[in-house]
Amino acid sequence: MPDKTNSTVSRLRKVRLAAVIASVVILMVVVVAVAVERAGGLGSGGGGTQATGVSPEVKIGGPFTLTDQTGKQVTEADFRGKYMLIFFGYTYCPDVCPTSLTQISAAMDILGDKAKQVVPTLVTVDPDRDTPAVLKDYVAHFHPSVVGLTGTPEQIKQVAKAYRVYYAKVPSEAGNKDDYLMDHSAVIYLMGPDGKFVAHFTNTTDGETMAAKIAPLL
Repeated sequence: MPDKTNSTVSRLRKVRLAAVIASVVILMVVVVAVAVERAGGLGSGGGGTQATGVSPEVKIGGPFTLTDQTGKQVTEADFRGKYMLIFFGYTYCPDVCPTSLTQISAAMDILGDKAKQVVPTLVTVDPDRDTPAVLKDYVAHFHPSVVGLTGTPEQIKQVAKAYRVYYAKVPSEAGNKDDYLMDHSAVIYLMGPDGKFVAHFTNTTDGETMAAKIAPLL
């Protein structure tokens, strides 16, 4: 009979590897999009983003309708006027998600009063288990301003597509339908007050680096 612990460790390793590969692919897409936008700006009479210092527009993000941890329905319009740090993950995540949210929380602490202009947000990729009540309990372990968002499977699919996020269920080898992991990319997006993409961070970016990138914008 196979050892359950070894089976779980093996499954975790596979999920972590897949998540890393997915994140690298998504980051490549972002980098290429930035390069294309900058090239376009340089070809428009010197009025491009390199000359102005403004981040190029990258096609990441868009309209969404989700439910926050209090059970309130929200849309992207509710966050206009503030920067958003958006991370896609789930509450049953064994390591990547809590680590990323811890670094986001550290960045918020470093920003101090300026942090009032930033909304750190966790969008679940596991809506079947991550109800508003579950998210409320989970985000309470991090910075008090972290917002947890969930929705129907279709709503999550739509917002994940808008942010170019990959996710997939990894079933238990034992066949338990309730015992599964979620393979997902681990990119943190910084969105501007107008809802447009500004910058991105990886799940290995520490809080100090994140805060240093955000502070000059506030």
